[in-house]
Amino acid sequence: MYDIGIIGGGTAGMTAAIYGQRAGKRTVIIEGTNFGGQITSSTNVENYPGIASVSGSEFSMNLLDQAMKLGAETVVDQVSTVTKEEGMFVLETSEKAYPCRSVILATGVTHRHLGIEKEEKLVGAGVSYCATCDGAFFRDRDVAVIGGGNTALQDAEFLSNYCRKVYLVHRRDEFRGEKSLVKRLEEKENVEFVLSATVKDILGESMVEGLILHNKKTEEDFQIEVSGVFVAIGHIPQNDRFKELVELDEGGFIEAKEDCLTSCPGVFAAGDCRTKEVRQLTTAAADGAVAGLAACKYLAGE
Repeated sequence: MYDIGIIGGGTAGMTAAIYGQRAGKRTVIIEGTNFGGQITSSTNVENYPGIASVSGSEFSMNLLDQAMKLGAETVVDQVSTVTKEEGMFVLETSEKAYPCRSVILATGVTHRHLGIEKEEKLVGAGVSYCATCDGAFFRDRDVAVIGGGNTALQDAEFLSNYCRKVYLVHRRDEFRGEKSLVKRLEEKENVEFVLSATVKDILGESMVEGLILHNKKTEEDFQIEVSGVFVAIGHIPQNDRFKELVELDEGGFIEAKEDCLTSCPGVFAAGDCRTKEVRQLTTAAADGAVAGLAACKYLAGE
């Protein structure tokens, strides 16, 4: 029997384990693929307070090492279901079941990809899914942001402070994001809208060198030269398997506010998988701390 069962081995999940172990609880972190989460693909992290520069993989491995030294147990397996039985929770995997007194869901999200050739190859070499993480590396360069929602608009505005030129590429002829954001971008001299256009190909072998775009109205292809491509076309939460346990919003994110409490007593949500405005490394760590302490408080009041 574990005190806290944590599903997801990213920053939020491992931070929750650290707080749980320091409070004297027995925790287990179950991760379906690789510990560390999305940050492991970042070659350099420069926006985490107190750490001027660190690779994403080193940051993650330090966090995992810290949790394990405190006594957290780790399992590499996929949790298929979580059921509540007689005052406890059972985490079912392909190998075995893990009985837990409380649960923290920290499954993160996956970024929606363009699904074109070279995209995966050039991740970290010009292709990015986080403008605030990687934007400073493209100072005085030309970049493209792909997307038409608030995230894409905010990314373009953020990048305009660093980059020489920002192309905002959207497949429709108008943006889905807030009009006020669009207006602010229209007033920026270094931002250019490229509407009714889709990405056909990414140019470059070892680094991004440009994009081939397709104009949906003229049916013609054209090329722009950029050294960075920021994909902002949405996130995909991994929460369908928990929909009978906790409430999800329309986008599939777990309904939980800043206190990380879900609709099910004893179940908490931390990190990018929950409803929230900001999804950053710092907020994932903060969620992990809040959820870990909340789980301890729940256990004390059982």
